[in-house]
Amino acid sequence: MITRAVTIEDIDDLYLKWNEHINASALYRRALREEMEIRDVDPNELRDLFERAREQGYTKDEIVDETNRYVDLKALVEDADAEE
Repeated sequence: MITRAVTIEDIDDLYLKWNEHINASALYRRALREEMEIRDVDPNELRDLFERAREQGYTKDEIVDETNRYVDLKALVEDADAEE
């Protein structure tokens, strides 16, 4: 797992310090899932496509370089499947 820096406002930091039991990482992931839902991306399908691309020999960096949205990743995986 990679740690990514996220900027938070002072009030966010204050609230998290008051409530140390809150898992900020889980909040971040939940917010990303909500964004995926808005954009009609199923996280399970995205995970499956990502894993399939990795099985086809793509590194994460290559996937990032060659795609910039869900449909691009889907096309990348399906094109590689068709070539086999």
